[in-house]
Amino acid sequence: MSGFVYLVGAGPGDPSLLTLRGKELLERAEAVIYDYLVHTDILEYAPKGALLQKMGKQGHGEQHAQDSITARIIELAKEGKRVVRLKGGDPSIFGRMGEEALAITEAGIPVEIVPGVTAASGAAAYAGIPLTHRDYAPCVTLVTGHRRTDGGDGPEIDWGALGRVGGTIAIYMGVMQLEGVVEELINAGRSPDTPLVVVHRATWPEQRVVEATLATVVETVKANNLLPPSLVIVGEVVKARSRLGWFDKSPLKGKQVLVTRAAAQAKEICHLLKERGAMPIELPLIELRSFGHKSGVDATLRKLFSYDWLIFSSVNAVEYTFERLYGLGLDARVMGAARVCAVGPKTAETLAHFGVKADAVPEKYIAESVVEEFKKFGNLKGLTVLIPRAKEARELIPEELEKLGARVETVAIYE
Repeated sequence: MSGFVYLVGAGPGDPSLLTLRGKELLERAEAVIYDYLVHTDILEYAPKGALLQKMGKQGHGEQHAQDSITARIIELAKEGKRVVRLKGGDPSIFGRMGEEALAITEAGIPVEIVPGVTAASGAAAYAGIPLTHRDYAPCVTLVTGHRRTDGGDGPEIDWGALGRVGGTIAIYMGVMQLEGVVEELINAGRSPDTPLVVVHRATWPEQRVVEATLATVVETVKANNLLPPSLVIVGEVVKARSRLGWFDKSPLKGKQVLVTRAAAQAKEICHLLKERGAMPIELPLIELRSFGHKSGVDATLRKLFSYDWLIFSSVNAVEYTFERLYGLGLDARVMGAARVCAVGPKTAETLAHFGVKADAVPEKYIAESVVEEFKKFGNLKGLTVLIPRAKEARELIPEELEKLGARVETVAIYE
């Protein structure tokens, strides 16, 4: 039984520009064939057991012939797999979608084509440039600057005609052939003073935008060492960039930030860093592990209802507690009438996710603040308190609460 192939546009780089349909298909994929323009964060949507294979063409780097890529897709589909062919940008715009889709359907394999944000749209938006403007750019032309090297009989690009059309021209893969393209456009009547931009790695945190004119762009590209992947946008619309260039104003634009938190916790802070233009690099220096299946832990969790207060000092404490409770076939109901203290709003939010509303959330997210919260109750004599926590943790809370008269137990739920 043959599988199914999905030709999915991954967008120009920024993982958040992936379409909802693309994400849905990745989450159900059994094999993913992707090219070098695809941000690896997008691959995290694929199931853990899915085959991930990088195939494509990268400038002067690793090369895979188109025939070999298509053959591999067909091979996997004939094994009965759901194959996602993940392509940078939009697969139907200079993405070889036509060749791949025809070959796959001729092999008797069904295909679905999922559009993506094409490089011209992404580059223009992130550079602060409208591709069209009714005052001076009523049309936009998308054209490849890459010349065929396979000896095919396809039509040549009439640069002279494009130069006479006017409007905006977005040139894909043209930075290496720019000198010839510029000469053709000027010879066709485009003014040497026509403004343009070269956008390198559009929508990525390291995006670079270099402004020039038709007369100066060749030398400008050399001076700035602009290499593929770069897209050229030619036309009067470029003048809007000085007022609309929002992405370059990101506070952490281009900054590399090392994130050493445990892998499970790094995602949120990495997301926030990316929103501010940074390039987070994940390097987990700690690993969190559950103490589940230990008899002492399980016995304590089975009698959570017997305590007056449960104190959760972190998101990890909540998550590992409920992970083990679920493993024991229990849930929040085992807490009975016990009241719950959460250190910090994130901890309270995580408790709420599991159906538990915190009775107390200290204003400051530190151990000392927990003690101050309990001091409000006066004498704690006879009050029973359980603190599920990490194996290595500060003793301040249990020591201070015991001084106030409480009977405090701790249980190491993770390390």
